Amino acid sequence: MTQHTTSDQDPAGNPAATRSTGTTGSPGPRPDPADDPRAAGMTMRERMLAGLDYQAWDPEIQADAERRKDLQHRINALHPAQAEERRALFTEMLGTFGEGADVRPPFYCDLGYQTHVGARSFINYGMQCADVARITIGEDVLIGPSVKLLTPTHPIDPVTRRAGWEGGRPITIGDGVWIGGGVTVCPGVTIGENTVVGAGSVVVRDLPPNVVAVGNPARVVREID
Repeated sequence: MTQHTTSDQDPAGNPAATRSTGTTGSPGPRPDPADDPRAAGMTMRERMLAGLDYQAWDPEIQADAERRKDLQHRINALHPAQAEERRALFTEMLGTFGEGADVRPPFYCDLGYQTHVGARSFINYGMQCADVARITIGEDVLIGPSVKLLTPTHPIDPVTRRAGWEGGRPITIGDGVWIGGGVTVCPGVTIGENTVVGAGSVVVRDLPPNVVAVGNPARVVREID
């Protein structure tokens, strides 16, 4: 019987694993992430850092999460006047914390070391960085309260999902971007420099530099001169 392939997408419109189907549309064999030849000899943590599917209950990944929990708790418990202590803890927890950067607690992340914040960027309270993949926040970025940067992806196929496999796609926020309160940025998105994203928007695809974008999904409404 002739075979062809169909490609699923996750709810944000990102491509998921391709599966084989017969001409009648009946499901064919599911690809097993454990058999991915690109991951030969890798630990689950190495798979995660390489952008391949992995299982998050791996002891190395869980140890990273426990480190993050301790530092995150200490940051969020500080008195607002303890600015030097807060900066020292953010520098320890995050992959990069640029000179003059400021984050107002509470702040939440998965791992910490996958998040990079550029110089002079300001992040208001309630930020959530689901950083199983790299999150890069450029310099001179303004981020409003309760913003979510979400890198994790999960298989559309329920059998693979129940087996604990997941993945991640990096998020990049360019220099000079302003993200309004309550914005959600989905896996794999890049927002170009100087772009403004209106409050409450859901960004599911890349945005070019020097535009204003609003809505769900976020769409460009005008250019910035």
